Formats: sequence, C-alpha cells, structure tokens
Amino acid sequence: MEITTAAPFLAYFESVRGRTRRIARCIPAEHLEWRPRAGAFSPGDLVRHLGAMERWMFAENVQGRPSRYAGCGTELAEGLPAVLAYLDAMHASAVRIFEGLDPEDLRRPCTTPAGATLPTWKWLRAMVEHEIHHRGQIYLLLAEFGVPTPPLYGLTSEEVIARGVAPRA
Repeated sequence: MEITTAAPFLAYFESVRGRTRRIARCIPAEHLEWRPRAGAFSPGDLVRHLGAMERWMFAENVQGRPSRYAGCGTELAEGLPAVLAYLDAMHASAVRIFEGLDPEDLRRPCTTPAGATLPTWKWLRAMVEHEIHHRGQIYLLLAEFGVPTPPLYGLTSEEVIARGVAPRA
C-alpha cells in the first residue's frame, strides 16, 4: 500500500489506533507494570512505547529530524488512565505533524534511526506495523493473565467457525 496523501492514511491509522486502545483498556491495574522477565516491557511500557515512538521517533523522522525517543518508563505516566492519556496526547501531537505532509513530503526520503533511507510514506507504513506488533504482545500478555479481550474485528475465531461452512476434503 503506497501512501500518496495524508488524509486516507490517517483515517486508516485512526482505526488501527482504536483497536489498540480497545485492547489497552483491558489491562488490569495489578498487571499494568508486570514484566515477564527483567528488562522486558510491561503492558504499561508497551502502551507508553507506542505513544512515545509515534511522536518522538516517527513524527520527528518524517520532519527530517533525528529521533528524540528516550524510553517508555513510568516517569511518563503511571496508572492506566494516565497511560492512556499519554498515548492519546502523543498521538494527537503526531497527527498534527502527519496532517501537514503533502504528497511531495510523503515521497521525500526519510532517514530512520538505524540510518536507512526510504520514502516517508514507507516509514509511516512501518509505524503502523510497529503498532500492530506491540498490540499483539498486549493481547498475548492479557491471555496469559486470563483477561477476556474483545475480538479484533467483531467476531471471535469460534464465532467465525460457527457461521462458516465446513471445508470440503
């Protein structure tokens, strides 16, 4: 998918973010800062990481600036309401930057923190992939905690099976 204008991309990204927020709201307070091992992200870290990376890395890079990402610890926000508010604030700030990208800006080369150069639109696409990756980690952690989660697109796997037709052998 090539991104040629900002508006349709941002509409798509809002739908991705909505699904991420829906699952993030399921994180129980007692598990927000739990880590599977030393040095691993907690669920709270994952949510803060998404906000911080969107604003301080991706949004900076698309402006031709180096990353300003400095981590995702509890110093940014503590407690689920504050963590979600942080995610929302970083998103709003980044979206204001992304909204200003015209078609020429989207084609312009962008340099990643790893030193790779690619069209800005591809870096924005990578941002969405980054979010989906970490959202999957949140789903997995919630499953480990035994927390029921909403289906990603409206139906559970079991509901899809129940509504489908058995494959022919």
